[in-house]
Amino acid sequence: MSKPKVIVICGPTASGKTKLSIELAKKLNGEIVSCDSMQIYKDMTIGTAKPTSEEMQGIKHYLIDCVSPDARYSVADYKKDATSAIKEIISKGKVPIIVGGTGLYLESLIYNIEYNEIEVDLKYREELEKIEKEDGLESLYKKAETIDPDAIKKISHNDKKRIFRILEIYKATGKTKTQLEIESRKKQPEFDYLLFGINMDRAKLYERINLRVDIMLKQGLIEEVQKLCKKYEKLPTALQGLGYKEVVEYLDGKCSKDEMIEKIKQETRRYAKRQLTWFRKYDNLIWLDGLGDIQNNINIILEEYSGRNNKCEK
Repeated sequence: MSKPKVIVICGPTASGKTKLSIELAKKLNGEIVSCDSMQIYKDMTIGTAKPTSEEMQGIKHYLIDCVSPDARYSVADYKKDATSAIKEIISKGKVPIIVGGTGLYLESLIYNIEYNEIEVDLKYREELEKIEKEDGLESLYKKAETIDPDAIKKISHNDKKRIFRILEIYKATGKTKTQLEIESRKKQPEFDYLLFGINMDRAKLYERINLRVDIMLKQGLIEEVQKLCKKYEKLPTALQGLGYKEVVEYLDGKCSKDEMIEKIKQETRRYAKRQLTWFRKYDNLIWLDGLGDIQNNINIILEEYSGRNNKCEK
């Protein structure tokens, strides 16, 4: 028997994934499963560029606005929740469409990676926090680089959460994160994933990123962060996310407003570059022109989806 088809639309931030996926879902009787590690959080709307109800146009979205910012949410949690959402969509006779730019989340699905949950060693976590405070996060980045160079090259020098995770996994298991992921790919994926990536001229993408940051600030990004800081007693790990961390630094008086804005833009551009590098390693990914006609991109997806169905029927 053929596996159920699942469409994936990935690509860098600000490349137009949301608009394309919603138009595709309307054409294909589909529903959307978010693949974004920040859009899962409640009370974090502006800085994560969540689609509004108007933008969704009646298309059901899963895994958006469903986790408290102060809750721990792992890749294993995402895999379980996304798989459940995919099955629910299929049970309704609709087409699942995975949309987002979080590579770790996506790979948990398309490679069927089984993540063994590792309990957090609070004593070791305190040691890492102390090292970060005294020597800076860069020192821990370099330590992680010597332990697991393959894993560390995929993340930012400022990604505290994932730097800590690489070190904690190695401390707990004696194996690197990369080793565990290779060992965990025991079974074939449950679904037939059709991968599409959005690409565009780098200069145009950076223009869109800069504009998006300006719009977020006008919409009230600073005020959103202030409300989050007041609402949650302990500053959530989620506030270490791109765009939020820089605003927290500004509110703490560590930089000026102009410096904050430029840093958000710069870090977002760097993130987009890493995303493109990440997705280019997928051999079976079909690239779409983010600056091209949206209907043409939809036609490419529909043609591939229809062709895959015909092959299975034969």
